[in-house]
Amino acid sequence: MAARIFLYLIATAIFLVLLAGVAWTLFQDELLEMALVPGEAIEMLEEVPDQAYANRAMWLIRPDIENPASDWLPEGFGEEEEVTDAEETGITPAPAPVATDDDQPRIPVFYVLPTTYLDRDRWNAPLNSPAARPRQELFAASQASVFNEIGEVWAPLYRQAVIGAFLTDHRNAEVALRFAYQDVEAAFDYFLTQIDDDQPFILAGHSQGGLHLATLLHERIAGTPAADRIVAAYVIGWPISVEADLPALPLNACAEPESSNCIIAFQSFAEPADPHQITRIYDESTGYTGASRRDTAMLCVNPLTGSRNGEAAADANLGAVVPNEDMNNASLTRGLIPARCNDQGLLLVGQPPEAFGRYVLPGNNYHVFDFLLFWSNLRDDAARRVSAYQVAVQ
Repeated sequence: MAARIFLYLIATAIFLVLLAGVAWTLFQDELLEMALVPGEAIEMLEEVPDQAYANRAMWLIRPDIENPASDWLPEGFGEEEEVTDAEETGITPAPAPVATDDDQPRIPVFYVLPTTYLDRDRWNAPLNSPAARPRQELFAASQASVFNEIGEVWAPLYRQAVIGAFLTDHRNAEVALRFAYQDVEAAFDYFLTQIDDDQPFILAGHSQGGLHLATLLHERIAGTPAADRIVAAYVIGWPISVEADLPALPLNACAEPESSNCIIAFQSFAEPADPHQITRIYDESTGYTGASRRDTAMLCVNPLTGSRNGEAAADANLGAVVPNEDMNNASLTRGLIPARCNDQGLLLVGQPPEAFGRYVLPGNNYHVFDFLLFWSNLRDDAARRVSAYQVAVQ
């Protein structure tokens, strides 16, 4: 009798798991919206006061903050033999970093964080959230570290829209994103006052940070001398329509590895890719040109080749940053991830890579790992574009 009850409980558990899987497949958009989209009324935020970003407390990273997260380097970086299970896989370690001339001028980097506030109790996160802070440090370490050889990183805190704002077309989401953008613009204006008037710089951001950078390019930088000073803009993890957005931005896409004063953008998916959570809002939106984004290709600059579109095998990957099980450190592994841009503008990385099983979003979306999958290539890419920019302006 006891065995029969046990088998019944097992059968019931299996049925519930299968039922949950079917429900998730059929209603994942609705379930995500219920779980993450705020039910509260939106708070009307005041603009930050003039010179608010002169306060060091308004920044996660800037040159006068000691031990910034952006100084982090993965295990095995620059070593001849990597501290990973590379011997078992037959993967050779990543190479040493690109050497830079000690006399080469430092290039400041304005880096905008992705979404790190995951609660649904409000539409805009507070400037300082104890819950979000570890995630901010983690993303800054894994993403902004790409640029720590080039120059000093500036990363503002801002009242970012919460994650649920990206899962709904509710008017509150648009308002929340606008509030967040205003903080980023204020931080950028202060950043410009702290570097030389003719000094080149790099823009970098991911996800929500990429969105705010694209808006910054369109609304604040286009038509100003600052546009010519941009070495490159890394607008990663945010869809930029080739037809409806790019013509209204002050920079072209990075067509070649040696291009500068241009935009790098991509979104990583394993195959089979299902981007409907992106396209369902993308297709209903209007681009910076005023035209609809529906059925338009997204900009894809392949980080393995440095060129627009194209394809590269895994052996072109100079080093992916592979997180450990606790997600508190990571090591560098070469030759792990291929990449090709498809006709839709998605960056496809082949079959789901085993080392990145956690935090993969629905549809085989490797959004969280956009920087990590191509860390060494992006690091080399930045150094190469700095050199190309300096040659171009001589």
